[in-house]
Amino acid sequence: MSASLAAPARLTRVRRYLLHNLGLNLALALLVVVVALYCGVYFAQQGRFPGNFELTSTVDNTMPLVLAAIAQTLVVLTRGIDLSIGGMMDLTNALAAAHMKAGIGSMLGWSALILAVGAGLGLVNGLLVAYGRLQPILVTLATLSIFQGLAIRVLPDPGGAIPQAYTDALVNTSAPWALVYVVALALLWLGFRRSALGVALFAVGNDERAARANGIDVIRTKLAAYMMGGVFAALAGLVLAATATSGDATTGDGFTLRSVVAVVLGGVSLFGGRGSAIGAMAGAFITMMIVNVLFFTAIDPLYQSFFEGLFLVVVVVLGAVIGRRFRRG
Repeated sequence: MSASLAAPARLTRVRRYLLHNLGLNLALALLVVVVALYCGVYFAQQGRFPGNFELTSTVDNTMPLVLAAIAQTLVVLTRGIDLSIGGMMDLTNALAAAHMKAGIGSMLGWSALILAVGAGLGLVNGLLVAYGRLQPILVTLATLSIFQGLAIRVLPDPGGAIPQAYTDALVNTSAPWALVYVVALALLWLGFRRSALGVALFAVGNDERAARANGIDVIRTKLAAYMMGGVFAALAGLVLAATATSGDATTGDGFTLRSVVAVVLGGVSLFGGRGSAIGAMAGAFITMMIVNVLFFTAIDPLYQSFFEGLFLVVVVVLGAVIGRRFRRG
C-alpha cells in the first residue's frame, strides 16, 4: 500500500518542481531543440557537424549577451526594466579600448575602474527609480542616451586596442573555455538566489507591500538590483571589447533589445518576481543559435530581423499555451 502511494507522491513532487521552474525548463528544452536544428542545418550545408571552431566562436560571441541578460534579469525581477544596458556597454568597451594597456597592472586596474563605473551609473538609475519614483522605462531610456553620448566622447571613432592577454583570459579563441564562465555564473546565481538579497529581489517583484510588511527594505533592494545590473552590463562591455580586440562607441546598442529578448526566452516574467538568470543565459544562447540557423539557411539578411521576431512571437505563444495546459493538468 505504501509503495502504491509513494509513486503518485513522487509524481506530485516532480510535477510541483516542473511547475515551479516552468520557464527555466522550457528555456532549456528550447535550447536543446535550437542546437539540434542548428547542427542539422549546418550538416546539410557543410556535409559535417560543427566542430571546435564553430563551438568556440558561438560561445565567445554569445558571452556579452549572456552577461547583458543577467544584468537585465536582476532589474526585471524587481518589476523594472533597464534600457540603458546597451549604452553602458558602449561606454565601458570604449573606456577599455581607449585606455587599457598591456601589463597586469593596467588590465586589472582599468577592469576594476570600469566595473566601478558600471556600479555607479547603475546606482544613478536606481536612485531615480527608487527614490524619485520615476518609471524605469523612462529613466533608463534617458540614461541610455547619456551613456551613448559619453561613449562617443571617450572614443569618437572605432579603434583602440585590447591587449591580447586580456582577450585570451576572457574569450580564448583556441577552445570554448568561456563555457567555464557560464558554469561559474550559473553556480553564482544558485548561491545568490538563496541569499537574503536574492530572496528580497523576488519578494519585491512579487508584491512590494507584502515585502515591506515582512521587513524588506524595498528601496535598498531596488538600488542593489540596478547597481548589480550596472556591474554586469559593464562586464558585458569588457567582454565585448575583448571579443572584438578593439572598441566602438556604438557596438553595444543592439544589446538592449537582445537582453530583453533573452530574458523573455529564458522564462523570466516581465511583471517581476519570477524567473532565473540561468534561464536568461539559456535565452542568450537561443538568440545566438537562431541567428546562426538563419545564416546557414541562406535567408536574405534584410529579412533576418523579421524571422527573429516571428520566432520570438511563436516561442512566447507556445510557452504560454504549454504553461496554461500544464497548470490545468
